[in-house]
Amino acid sequence: MNKGSLVVVSGFSGAGKGTLMKNLLAKYDNYALSISCTTRKPREGELDGREYFFKTKEEFEEMIKNDELVEYAQYVDNYYGTPKEFVWSQLDAGKDVLLEIEIQGALKIKEKFPDAVLVFITTPSGEELKSRLIGRGTEAPEVVKKRLERAVQESEGVEAYDYILINDDIDTCTEKLHNLIRAQHERAAQHIDIIENVRKDLRRIEDVTANI
Repeated sequence: MNKGSLVVVSGFSGAGKGTLMKNLLAKYDNYALSISCTTRKPREGELDGREYFFKTKEEFEEMIKNDELVEYAQYVDNYYGTPKEFVWSQLDAGKDVLLEIEIQGALKIKEKFPDAVLVFITTPSGEELKSRLIGRGTEAPEVVKKRLERAVQESEGVEAYDYILINDDIDTCTEKLHNLIRAQHERAAQHIDIIENVRKDLRRIEDVTANI
């Protein structure tokens, strides 16, 4: 079985990353969404082990100490991190593992795993981002302000990403993301075929020269 790909999806808070991930998982069966750990409080309707593994600060820092995370970062006064065990087991099973993480963690992943695909999701404009954050009505105005300030900082690091997708229409964006991940597989498969052909040629050459 071919090993799966590691796909890191980041984006501005409010750009629609969560909905995008849900669409991919509902439409295609080759994806596994890594569940992150966080120290932030659950929002209404969120369950431990489904949206996140909700941890205390002490529990999270114990995971850091025991090297149980692929990466971790702090964002708006809370820890976020990716547990190792789930990611490796899904990749070995041939699944493309989706990591929905912030830019700090994404860059750490790219350093450790150069073959990982980094995708950044954005709204068409800053005004649209502000409108979405206010419209979802889940956070106080001061938190919205922090998220918008954070978005300005994040916009200066997107050059490290392999792809930037504009989420103007969620269904269109879902298909674009799926297609670019498939393209990554095709590119890798083509390279493997080329190497295999070269290997066969070299073995034939060895056989011929052995009889000279």
